[in-house]
Amino acid sequence: MKNKLKKFRESLGLTQEQLGELLGVSRQAINAIEMEKCEPSIWLAYDISKIFHSSIEEVFIFEESERKSRAQQSRGVV
Repeated sequence: MKNKLKKFRESLGLTQEQLGELLGVSRQAINAIEMEKCEPSIWLAYDISKIFHSSIEEVFIFEESERKSRAQQSRGVV
Protein backbone atom coordinates (compact mmCIF):
# COMPACT_ATOMS: atom_id res chain seq x y z
CA MET A 1 0.00 0.00 0.00
CA LYS A 2 1.37 3.37 -0.95
CA ASN A 3 1.49 6.12 1.64
CA LYS A 4 2.52 9.68 2.41
CA LEU A 5 3.81 8.86 5.88
CA LYS A 6 7.28 10.31 5.34
CA LYS A 7 5.83 13.57 4.02
CA PHE A 8 3.48 13.90 6.99
CA ARG A 9 6.20 12.93 9.49
CA GLU A 10 8.70 15.42 8.08
CA SER A 11 6.07 18.18 8.02
CA LEU A 12 5.95 17.92 11.83
CA GLY A 13 9.73 17.70 12.09
CA LEU A 14 9.61 14.20 13.57
CA THR A 15 12.23 11.50 13.14
CA GLN A 16 11.19 7.92 12.52
CA GLU A 17 12.24 7.14 16.08
CA GLN A 18 10.15 9.98 17.55
CA LEU A 19 7.08 8.92 15.57
CA GLY A 20 7.62 5.33 16.63
CA GLU A 21 7.74 6.40 20.28
CA LEU A 22 4.47 8.31 19.92
CA LEU A 23 2.85 5.21 18.40
CA GLY A 24 4.49 2.57 20.57
CA VAL A 25 6.33 0.90 17.70
CA SER A 26 9.96 0.72 16.65
CA ARG A 27 11.81 3.03 14.28
CA GLN A 28 12.25 -0.02 12.05
CA ALA A 29 8.46 -0.45 11.88
CA ILE A 30 8.02 3.17 10.77
CA ASN A 31 10.77 2.74 8.19
CA ALA A 32 9.19 -0.44 6.82
CA ILE A 33 5.82 1.30 6.43
CA GLU A 34 7.40 4.36 4.77
CA MET A 35 9.35 2.12 2.39
CA GLU A 36 6.14 0.19 1.64
CA LYS A 37 7.74 -3.06 2.78
CA CYS A 38 4.84 -3.76 5.13
CA GLU A 39 1.35 -2.47 5.77
CA PRO A 40 0.21 -1.25 9.18
CA SER A 41 -2.72 -2.80 10.97
CA ILE A 42 -5.92 -0.82 10.69
CA TRP A 43 -5.44 0.27 14.32
CA LEU A 44 -1.91 1.54 13.69
CA ALA A 45 -3.05 3.32 10.52
CA TYR A 46 -5.81 4.96 12.59
CA ASP A 47 -3.34 6.06 15.28
CA ILE A 48 -0.96 7.42 12.62
CA SER A 49 -3.73 9.43 10.99
CA LYS A 50 -4.77 10.91 14.35
CA ILE A 51 -1.23 12.13 15.08
CA PHE A 52 -1.36 14.10 11.83
CA HIS A 53 -4.98 15.24 12.34
CA SER A 54 -5.82 13.63 9.00
CA SER A 55 -7.97 10.82 7.70
CA ILE A 56 -6.50 7.40 7.02
CA GLU A 57 -7.18 7.99 3.31
CA GLU A 58 -5.06 11.15 3.36
CA VAL A 59 -2.03 9.26 4.71
CA PHE A 60 -2.52 5.88 3.04
CA ILE A 61 -3.37 5.40 -0.62
CA PHE A 62 -5.69 2.47 -1.20
CA GLU A 63 -5.51 1.12 -4.74
CA GLU A 64 -7.80 -1.40 -6.35
CA SER A 65 -6.13 -4.79 -6.26
CA GLU A 66 -6.33 -7.39 -9.00
CA ARG A 67 -6.53 -9.94 -6.22
CA LYS A 68 -10.04 -10.58 -4.98
CA SER A 69 -10.82 -9.59 -1.45
CA ARG A 70 -12.03 -12.23 1.00
CA ALA A 71 -15.52 -10.73 0.83
CA GLN A 72 -15.57 -10.99 -2.96
CA GLN A 73 -14.33 -14.58 -2.82
CA SER A 74 -17.03 -15.59 -0.34
CA ARG A 75 -19.73 -13.97 -2.49
CA GLY A 76 -18.38 -15.56 -5.67
CA VAL A 77 -17.74 -12.18 -7.31
CA VAL A 78 -15.72 -12.45 -10.51
